Amino acid sequence: MGSLVEERSVTGWAARDASGILSPYVYSLRKTGPEDVSIKVLYCGICHTDLHQARNDLGMSNYPMVPGHEIVGEVVEVGSEVTKFRVGETVGVGLLVGSCRACRPCKSDIEQYCKKKIWSFNDVYTDGKPTQGGFASHMVVDQKFVARIPDGLAPEQAAPLLCAGVTVYSPLKHFGLNKPGLRGGILGLGGVGHIGVKIAKAMGHHVTVISSSEKKREEALEHLKADDYLVSSDAAKMQSAADTLDYILDTVPAHHPLEPYLSLLTVDGKLVMMGVINSPLQFFTSMIGLGRKMITGSFIGSMEEIQEVLEFCEKKGVSSTVEVVKMEYVNRAMERLEKNDVRYRFVLDVAGSNLTG
Repeated sequence: MGSLVEERSVTGWAARDASGILSPYVYSLRKTGPEDVSIKVLYCGICHTDLHQARNDLGMSNYPMVPGHEIVGEVVEVGSEVTKFRVGETVGVGLLVGSCRACRPCKSDIEQYCKKKIWSFNDVYTDGKPTQGGFASHMVVDQKFVARIPDGLAPEQAAPLLCAGVTVYSPLKHFGLNKPGLRGGILGLGGVGHIGVKIAKAMGHHVTVISSSEKKREEALEHLKADDYLVSSDAAKMQSAADTLDYILDTVPAHHPLEPYLSLLTVDGKLVMMGVINSPLQFFTSMIGLGRKMITGSFIGSMEEIQEVLEFCEKKGVSSTVEVVKMEYVNRAMERLEKNDVRYRFVLDVAGSNLTG
């Protein structure tokens, strides 16, 4: 156990307004409480959610804001009542750092559906201070919302699993789609989609990548080892694939029609929506009624599932495809992310960066 020092100053990179431009920002962290874990941030993934929040795309942003919710770090101090972690361990923190602990979701260990959940950044903690994320040198987090990184996972590889990885793992597990032999579709081949292909393949599924163009065919089949590739505008191929998929993980974070993909599902097939979309989607009810198909959603995953997906990926040898960059490159990385110009996830080398600019 460390010394439980008082509040300390840390440096992160923060957005000050809806331009989303990040620059060094000094702020204070609370002292390490009895159930807190103090973490030196090593790596942090960059997700579309970081981009949306930094630029106030959802209309809920508060500034200054330090983004980052795919955080891997080293424990440097633990509170007096911490039992799960010790100094020197490598740990991870995802999108949540708190919840009410009393509602039905919390008592069912699906705290991601708690209506009083506390986001790891752009939120207010129980002490009244704003939460700040992993684009920073250190964090202090309640032990409940910290996961252990298995020894066999490189820290920069583990970072995307804390959001993108668990986002695809959670619905596969919850809907009973984690058994071998299923036929699945991955719609959209970005940060979430690419890890979806890898996890589904590791579960023993026949995986089809569905995309709007031929651009990623070779990448999907040769690098990610998908079994098939469908271009959604190819009517003949889409027709030949009708009624063949048990599920589709829809990772596209933009408005798009649903009918072409619903037609690919077999009876009792499930279309799982994952992208954050600001405009209503529509479909004909006959598209689901005539096949007892389901359109559903899923949101990240529980702390239990985060630990599970980390251990699953270690056991199965699943790795993320990442581009590691320094913090001084973060604004360029955000611009490239907006254009989907990354294969497939940026990860910030926070500990190896000069955070003062």
